[in-house]
Amino acid sequence: MAGTVASAGIAAIGAAVIVAAAGMGAASVVAQRVAGAADAAALAAADAASGAVRGAPCDRAAEVASAMGARAYACELAELIATVSVSVPFGAFEVTATARAGPPP
Repeated sequence: MAGTVASAGIAAIGAAVIVAAAGMGAASVVAQRVAGAADAAALAAADAASGAVRGAPCDRAAEVASAMGARAYACELAELIATVSVSVPFGAFEVTATARAGPPP
């Protein structure tokens, strides 16, 4: 009987570790996704600011972020340098990332 209880406890602990690892893996994937969306949105805004593509820089950033499943919530321009912040929902949380793009100094 004691062996059965110990085996059940070990199995429960193992299951908890697996569930925690799966959650951490999912969070890591979402973090990479939102970082990529922020990078792409900032590049799109910088391209629009430089005249390489048509349109308003922050509108372009919002379009690109939306196409990648994210929401652009902040966009700032300093001459040709664009700084864009995006977010993606993850369960009860919002995962955010900020990226900057423009010509080198």
